Amino acid sequence: MNTFTRTLTLLLLAAALPLSAMGQSVEIMDDVLRYNRPVGQDGINIFEPPMQDDTAYDGFAVKLGGAFTQQLQGITQSNDAGSLTDIGRGFNLATANLDLDAQMARGIRLHVRTYLSSRHHPEAWVKGGYLQVNELPIEGAEGLMRNISIRAGHFMPNYGDAHYRRTDNADAIQNPFVGNNIVDAFTTEVGAEATVESNGFLAVGGFGGALNPTVENPDDRAPSFHGKVGYDTRVGNLARVRLTGSAYYTTNSNDGQLHSGDRAGSRYYNVVSGGDWSGRLRVNYGEQTTAFMLNPFVKVGGLELFGTIETITGEATGNDDATTNQYAAEAIYRFLDDDLYVGARYNTVTSDRDLGTDTPNWNEVSIDRWQLGAGWFMTKNIVVKAEYVTQSYDDYPTGPEVGAEFDGVMVEGVVSF
Repeated sequence: MNTFTRTLTLLLLAAALPLSAMGQSVEIMDDVLRYNRPVGQDGINIFEPPMQDDTAYDGFAVKLGGAFTQQLQGITQSNDAGSLTDIGRGFNLATANLDLDAQMARGIRLHVRTYLSSRHHPEAWVKGGYLQVNELPIEGAEGLMRNISIRAGHFMPNYGDAHYRRTDNADAIQNPFVGNNIVDAFTTEVGAEATVESNGFLAVGGFGGALNPTVENPDDRAPSFHGKVGYDTRVGNLARVRLTGSAYYTTNSNDGQLHSGDRAGSRYYNVVSGGDWSGRLRVNYGEQTTAFMLNPFVKVGGLELFGTIETITGEATGNDDATTNQYAAEAIYRFLDDDLYVGARYNTVTSDRDLGTDTPNWNEVSIDRWQLGAGWFMTKNIVVKAEYVTQSYDDYPTGPEVGAEFDGVMVEGVVSF
C-alpha cells in the first residue's frame, strides 16, 4: 500500500468514526448519490446532471469510484523533411482516476477527482473538485431550487457540450472514439456557476479564474465568464433533438487555458511535434480570449449525430485578431441493446499561429482528421474500443508539421465505475 492509498484510507476512517459516534451510518455503494450524472454506459447522452432525482436519501453517504484505461497504439508518421521519430506498435502508459463523492445532505453533493496516473503527470495529484447544490437545507424551502443547480469549486466550466463526450484522463467510457477533438476545450477553474432548466430549455451562467490561482500580480488577473443556452426535447418515442450555444470570455485570466488547460495529455503518443499533447492543437492567445461553441445533437433510434462548431479569437502579441475555427461532425450507430456501436468523426481546424521565435510570425495553418471507430460494452462499466485515425497538417511554413501526417489503429480498454 503506497503513501497516497494509506493517507486516503486514514482520511476516510477519520471521517467515518465521528459520524458513527453520532449515530449516523456511512455507506460506500453505487446508488447513494442524488442529482448525479451516471458513470459508465448509463451516462451516455446525458449532458448536465438531472434536476429531478427520485434516489432515496438516507443520510450522509460516500462513494468511491474510479477509471482505468490501457491503449495499444499502432501508428506511423511522416513529414517532408523525414525528421519525425520512428514509432511503431506498442502499449502506452496506463492511466487511472480516483473519484471520491459524498452525499453531504439531501440535495448537496461533493465531488473530488484525483489523477492517479496520467500521461502528463505519472504521479498522483488532485485534478479538482466542487460542491453541487440542488436543494437548500432550509425547512420550507424544499421546492425553491426545483429547476436550479449551483456548482462552486475547481471544475470545468460548462462551456459547450463536447466536454460531455470527451476523455478525461482515464474516464474514457463515454467517448465513442479514442482521441478528443483536435482543439480540446477543457480546463479547470476556480469559480461558480448556476444552471436553470425548465420544459426543455437550458440556461447556464458562471465565472471562473486561473487554472493555478494565486494572490500575486493582482493587475495581471481578471475573472473569466461563461454561459450556455439551449433546448433539449423529444420528438415522438424515437427521436431526441438538442441544440446549445455557449460563450466564454476573459480579458486577462487563466492565460487563455480554456483550450490548453487539459493537464492529463493526449491519446496519440509521440506523433509529429511530440510533447504530452501530441496530435492536438493547443490554442492560447494570451490575455484576451473570446470563444463560441455551437453543438447540435440528434438521436433517432440507435443513430446519434453530434456536431461542434467553434470560433476562438484573441488579442495576441503581433496579432490583435488571431482566430481559430474548428468543425467536427460525428455519427454513431448503437445496436444490440446499445452494447455494440460503430461510428465516424471528421474534425478540421484552421488557426492563426505564431510560428516565430524571437519575433512574431503569424500564419494560418490547418489540420484535418478522420476517425473510424467501433466498440463493445462487455458490461455497463467495461468497454473495448478500436479506431482507425488519420491526420494531416497543411500550410505550415516551418517546423516538423511541414507535410506531416500520421495514421494507424488504436485499441483501448476502459473500466469506469
